[in-house]
Amino acid sequence: MTEERKLSENEIQDHPDRHSDVETTEKKLKYPKSVFFIISNEFCERFSFYGMRTVLTLYLANTLNYDASTSTVIYHVFSMFVYFFPLFGGILADSILGKFRTIFYISIIYAVGQFLLALSAVPSIGIPPREIALLGLFLIAVGSGGIKPCVAAFGGDQFVLPQQEQQLSNFFSVFYFSINSGSLISSFLTPILRSSVTCFGEKTCYSLSFLIPAILMSISIVIFAVGKPLYKIVDLKGNVVVDVSKCICYAIKRKIKSKEKMDHWLDYAADKYGQQLVDDIKDSLRVLKMFLPLPIFWALFDQQGSRWTIQASRMDGEIGNFLIQPDQMQVFNPLLVVIFIPIFEICIYPVFAKIRLLNTPLKKLTIGGLLAALSFVISAIVELQLEKTYPILPTEGVAQIRIFNTMNCKIPIKINDKNYDIDGLDYWKDINIDTTNGDANLECTFYMAECIAGKFINNQNNDIISRNLTIPNAKAISFAITPNGVQNGFNGGIEKPKKGLPIVHSLIYLSPESIKSYESSLNFYKDSKLVEVIKLNKTIFKDTSLDEVTPDKYDIYFNKKKLLSNKDFKLGGVYTIIGYDLPEIQKTEISIITVTPPNSMHLMWLLPQYIVITMAEVLFSVTGLEFAFTQSPPSMKSLMQSSWLLTVAFGNLIVVIIAKVSFFNRQVYEFFLFAGLMFAFMILFSIMTLFYKYTDVPETDGEDIVLEEKNGTINQSYKDDEQ
Repeated sequence: MTEERKLSENEIQDHPDRHSDVETTEKKLKYPKSVFFIISNEFCERFSFYGMRTVLTLYLANTLNYDASTSTVIYHVFSMFVYFFPLFGGILADSILGKFRTIFYISIIYAVGQFLLALSAVPSIGIPPREIALLGLFLIAVGSGGIKPCVAAFGGDQFVLPQQEQQLSNFFSVFYFSINSGSLISSFLTPILRSSVTCFGEKTCYSLSFLIPAILMSISIVIFAVGKPLYKIVDLKGNVVVDVSKCICYAIKRKIKSKEKMDHWLDYAADKYGQQLVDDIKDSLRVLKMFLPLPIFWALFDQQGSRWTIQASRMDGEIGNFLIQPDQMQVFNPLLVVIFIPIFEICIYPVFAKIRLLNTPLKKLTIGGLLAALSFVISAIVELQLEKTYPILPTEGVAQIRIFNTMNCKIPIKINDKNYDIDGLDYWKDINIDTTNGDANLECTFYMAECIAGKFINNQNNDIISRNLTIPNAKAISFAITPNGVQNGFNGGIEKPKKGLPIVHSLIYLSPESIKSYESSLNFYKDSKLVEVIKLNKTIFKDTSLDEVTPDKYDIYFNKKKLLSNKDFKLGGVYTIIGYDLPEIQKTEISIITVTPPNSMHLMWLLPQYIVITMAEVLFSVTGLEFAFTQSPPSMKSLMQSSWLLTVAFGNLIVVIIAKVSFFNRQVYEFFLFAGLMFAFMILFSIMTLFYKYTDVPETDGEDIVLEEKNGTINQSYKDDEQ
């Protein structure tokens, strides 16, 4: 039977041969197998989180019908809570439950939130979708945030320091690699599930794109639990937060009252709380002070899922026959991380270390922050070019009018003594009507002689039609000329489609005989297969429908008659199909008018900003995790990890404040603002780094080297403090 015992300092002195054996075995410590369960668990959890978050902004805007600003706010409030709850997760892990139990129990809450979010996207069950979705997001924030500071620290606990310092550094790189591998796959997959799968009678399937991440979260819990026998579990150190709070309060109180001078204000608490705790707090405060300028980085970084996704929704994603979805652009971040991490570790860091540029964590953080500022300068430049493709919308003091001719005959018109012509199956517009003094009144005369000659109009009394058209301030109003005269104004859709899909606006005049004969519809065929059906109103007098279609080229049929071939409908375009059906004269014609041009600037113009911010992330985030772990005292590692994650929470809070205050009416100015703030804070941070003194990596606390004598061989093992 194997006998285990601790080797004391006296025994080492008495048995120098054993001391030599220990030194030899320390150099040959095996890589802990338990970390592979932790890394696999992290892969599944990150797949779940990023898969859900990738489509979240579009779900809020397109399905829950929040506007772009509110969707951005909800997204960043959610992200803020995700990175705020690590504070409580760290408290539970270090003081109450331990890391293993904290991760396991809170992961269950996490999975419940994921399933609730998926449930909110099912329209047929009659639950309030907004309320259930927000509840699900809150539980996800609690779960994701609660385990976030524990998993990396729990993985770090599996190593013996300083003997395995290099292995620990490699672990953090592999750990971050697993995060981005999970993110990479899910960021590519969930937008496809959202856009390419139809369910519950809708063109999208958000319920499935949320359900798959929920299932992966459940799998991550199982993987983590299976690895329990291999984990090295460290004893709780007591309620660290309470001890720290009491120690700081006591030190402040004594400093105010005492006349004795101390080197540091915290030393006043050493008599009651001990020098070790005082020194640990000093070290922690030194690290926390370095965190103060860092939240602005996350304010920029997390906008990939909000502002940058909205920016992408206004761009063209076609590459050959493949269509990149706007939210799929986020896949480039984890993809580039997976590529960049080995490049940085093998090539860039060694090369730049020789010129003393990237040879310390704080230098890496500084350069990473400056690169993040550069990425937003690039995004602002892209936005400047993108603005040129936006439609001109009515504003305060300016209105717009559009008059559509549904017949295939030229109609001369006179508007306020100015003459114009509207060709058959075409339209006329004025997008700059002055309404600074209130609604505009246009005196219009329509000359219908050619339409009467073409038998589109039977009533000779309709030769000349006079109308006074009222154009409301800051509105875009449309009118339609039909065989029955000029129809009342309606709000014509001219804005870029909210969901990005092409919008079809139908203005087809149906004669009374046509209405009696059949139920009319426009049918869209692709390769002889019916893809889209747009049912027509019985008259065009009412508000006309705005129908979404899948971007593609179609043959268009009116009822069973093919009228147009190979017509292209592209992302971001607003199209009006105008025409008429007059069975009495055996004439049916339609024409397609592009009211709002489709997205013309390609998504790949966003790639440079993604490349730069991913380089910034590799320098900033990987380094920050390692810095927070290695520079924090052993008793406060989870707490310091959660403090690092709090910088992300405050970064998202910055975005929420700026989005709610709405400093600017143009997105480009906001991008430049964030770039300027990032640059300013990094200059401040670089000055702070000059005064920071690195803490030597301490030996693993609470780990006793145990000698296991078996068959005359001395092996090193570790005594678990908690089973």
